[in-house]
Amino acid sequence: MASPAANVHCNAQNGKWSGRVGNAARKTGQAVTLLFLFLFSLHFAMGTALADSAKVLGARLGVYPDYTRFVIDLDRNVDFTYFLLPDPYRIIIDMPEIDWSAPPGNVTSGGGLISGLRYGLFKPGTFRVVLDVAEPSLVSKIFSLPASADKPNRLVVDLTPAKREAFMEASRESMVAYSARSRNDTSATEQSADVAVKSGRPGDNKPLIAIDAGHGGVDPGAIGVDGVYEKNLTLAAARQLADTLTASGRYRVLLTRDKDVFLKLRQRVEIARKNGADLFISLHADSIANPKHRGASVYTLSENASDKEAAALASKENKADVIAGLDLSDENTLVQSILIDLAQRETMNLSATLAANMVSQLAKSIELQRRTHRFAGFAVLKAPDIPSALFEMGYLSNAQDAKLLQSPAHRKKVAEAVMRAIDIYFDTHKF
Repeated sequence: MASPAANVHCNAQNGKWSGRVGNAARKTGQAVTLLFLFLFSLHFAMGTALADSAKVLGARLGVYPDYTRFVIDLDRNVDFTYFLLPDPYRIIIDMPEIDWSAPPGNVTSGGGLISGLRYGLFKPGTFRVVLDVAEPSLVSKIFSLPASADKPNRLVVDLTPAKREAFMEASRESMVAYSARSRNDTSATEQSADVAVKSGRPGDNKPLIAIDAGHGGVDPGAIGVDGVYEKNLTLAAARQLADTLTASGRYRVLLTRDKDVFLKLRQRVEIARKNGADLFISLHADSIANPKHRGASVYTLSENASDKEAAALASKENKADVIAGLDLSDENTLVQSILIDLAQRETMNLSATLAANMVSQLAKSIELQRRTHRFAGFAVLKAPDIPSALFEMGYLSNAQDAKLLQSPAHRKKVAEAVMRAIDIYFDTHKF
């Protein structure tokens, strides 16, 4: 019987491997080549997709005696639509997905009729720019200018002051057109499936924990003392908590969003309910006028707020959909399916238990407020059948809290404390 070595040799004439190992080597080489070609093609396709997105080169604001001009500089021309919304007064501009990584210039601080600017991904395929206006204003002109010898492509918006009646009429007309476009747009109904990200094997019956990164896309949330956005910190914290829970091997995880995209409040609840989540934890970071105030707290749902600060925070968070502008393409009977019956005390009691566990475990690791467990009518906590808690991780208006929330080490410590709380919850309430 020939030895295994007899089946392996190198042909000196052609330098090729032969024998059984030679065949295996050739097959392996072919597989590696195919894998390389696949990865190269994928990388090329991704690069092409990114290259296909228009890039914002800058933005600026011009204030003139009779009007205020807003300009976006782009590397190419883009299509756009717009509509007006009252209370508060806003001009909403939608365009295809673009890359806006350039600084917004002087626009965010406002000037003239414009009091502020927000922008970001509103839903897959739609990038939204929101101009807050200080008083009723009409879009007197909105147009694109092609690139010239020394100037890039430009999207120009001219605003003029108006009476409220004129603004409301223009708003109604623009919303009729927006509604018609929305009915023909199927991307909004697919959004939940596109955004939700699950970890865990199919058929796994471990508890499913829904983690909701607050805000996102066109809604930045609170803005910290150093300019950090709440939406970015909540997403980083959600990813860390997801990694910690998954690594334990005891839980499956559902992220309501895993990218910088806007989600309606009810969509967040819908994602958790459709996937059969066993717990729902929404992550946030607040900002208030007092820069010395700091510390974390945990909220659960109640018909009555536990204090004025809790009521004010709930009111602010519940306006997230208003801040980002309306989307009428998904108004269906699903709305009724998530309306809470506050008489369902069992879910609320379980939520309170989860919150108490979180408070006790977080107290071992981080700074908490004096009143750690509070109650308010947060829309995002209104799943009638999923115990839910909203975790305010700290205050971005406080320099120390803002710095900690940007620290990966701090986020890991927080995630481990939350996991201990979840462990205790399921030890007490057998899954």
